[in-house]
Amino acid sequence: MIVGQPSLDHVRIFLAVVEEGSFNAAAKRMGRAISAISYGISQLEAQLGLTLFDREGSRRPELTEAGRALLAEAQGVADRTDRLLAKARSLHQGLEAELSLALDVMLPGEAIAHVLRDFAAMFPTVALRLHIEALGAVAACVLDGDAQLAVAGPTLGEDPALERQVIGSVELVPVAAPDHPLAQGVNAPGDSREHLQLVLTDRSPLTQGREFAVLSPHSWRLADLGAKHALLREGLGWGNMPRHMVAQDIAEGRLVELVLPEDPGDQYTLTALWRRDVLLGPAASWMVDALRDRLAACEAVEPSVRAI
Repeated sequence: MIVGQPSLDHVRIFLAVVEEGSFNAAAKRMGRAISAISYGISQLEAQLGLTLFDREGSRRPELTEAGRALLAEAQGVADRTDRLLAKARSLHQGLEAELSLALDVMLPGEAIAHVLRDFAAMFPTVALRLHIEALGAVAACVLDGDAQLAVAGPTLGEDPALERQVIGSVELVPVAAPDHPLAQGVNAPGDSREHLQLVLTDRSPLTQGREFAVLSPHSWRLADLGAKHALLREGLGWGNMPRHMVAQDIAEGRLVELVLPEDPGDQYTLTALWRRDVLLGPAASWMVDALRDRLAACEAVEPSVRAI
């Protein structure tokens, strides 16, 4: 048997009957005559060569085995069509079809997850591409065209190609394992230079050769903040880390916040970046505001009880 191609309207009629439980209720919901609903179901059954409803012996149409088997597929067709129409309407209104976002690895992970959850609810038709990078590699994503919007740290000077907006900061603190020599008490000037410092490095040439809070001539360069965290806990050196990432380690004694005369800790300023020749769309503009608000909420929480 040759199976015909049903119309979307007939599929929607089928779903309305299933959801409302009767032809009459489906007709009221769709603003149609009952005869139009009955005709639509008959046409759909004829095109598919299957009986979808058992109408015998009951005032309520009951799905047949074939009807139950096709229900999920029909719902999928309607859902995909609704998403297609929603995206088309969004494009007419100027909403981005996709947002490519580059974020600094120093951003609190829970803050990112909170904002992205709200983003998914606010902009369900906007696809998201997310890059997590460090130092100059974040800005490089925007300059190279791999991202429309970035949130980067204070690693670049004024670049004429970029627009920028400060949206918050993250506190950096020097830490080491409890048995590390620098963790034994107050240190004298220069003591930090006698010990291995673990330093976050950059995959981008934008900041190649630049040093950020590097005190010791003995250093290991790591491109992964998670690896740096693990090595610090193993006692392989000392280094700066975002407070939110090590707060629990400090509270539970796995790491110690160091007292160093040089005071290498700092506020790591976070700045939203985008190209000056590109106008941010509604989704990107919302993202800037949401990240700024979430970072402000994080900064308002005492470091000892931060859960991010």
